[in-house]
Amino acid sequence: MIFSNFKTEIRSFKSRAAAITLAVASGGMVSGLVAASFISAPANAAAVLEDVRTAIALRLPKTPITSLTCKGFGGLCEVVSEKTLFYIDERARYLFVGRLYDMESRADLTAAKLLELNPQLLVAGSARANDSGPTASKQPAKERASKVPVADLKPLGAIHWGAKSGPKLIVFSDFNCSYCKRLTAELKKARVRVEERPISIFGEKSRRLAEAVICSRDPAKALHQAYSGETPKPQKSCDTSGLDANEAFASSHGFSGTPVMVRASDGAVLEGYRSAAEIRAFLGSNAKGAK
Repeated sequence: MIFSNFKTEIRSFKSRAAAITLAVASGGMVSGLVAASFISAPANAAAVLEDVRTAIALRLPKTPITSLTCKGFGGLCEVVSEKTLFYIDERARYLFVGRLYDMESRADLTAAKLLELNPQLLVAGSARANDSGPTASKQPAKERASKVPVADLKPLGAIHWGAKSGPKLIVFSDFNCSYCKRLTAELKKARVRVEERPISIFGEKSRRLAEAVICSRDPAKALHQAYSGETPKPQKSCDTSGLDANEAFASSHGFSGTPVMVRASDGAVLEGYRSAAEIRAFLGSNAKGAK
């Protein structure tokens, strides 16, 4: 409903503004650039948020603002209206609806935020990405298991980090997955003991990075370096058969995307990016007391 109101207001605003271009991409995603003279430049930094809120209220009165952030987006402000996401510049002149990328961290900021707002999008998105990749399987996708036999996992494929006294959570990840990177912060907040198992959702480049992490002197440190965009220095020789075992396990149980979390106590599976609160709820009584 909010998204419909937002699109309706944009169409209405087009007749009153100087120029608006709006394109609807396949799959329901909206992209494009909306240019309009909202208000004059804010007098100082402290007035930016208030001015942006005022501009949106004047031009899009039926679009409630759930959250508004103007830091970390290169001069843009991130605006969330329930599950709708768009951006506006700090002078409140230009409104942008589309994907925003951080070229330094190689992160799709829009996708990460949309997943935070709509975690259920991850599974479908990952499946589409895998189907179009050069190493995609030609066989029908295997249905994901709701529970898996954790006893079948091999020790060599694991990287251990996190709270040593926390409840254990097994995480299947790809170091080129921005959602996996964001998940690490939530795992720290949830105070869990992580057994991370790399798999190569994004092909050969992910495999090479996983081997560099596994073969480093300190795999836990190397893991966080990899998520930061660095390539750890591997040792001269290393047994990478554990990565093969991770891939085989993930494939046999229908893990088509990352991240995938597995409860160590009983093998229950939870797919996609989740907040610390959701992770604690998934772990149940084992996570009581985590902050």
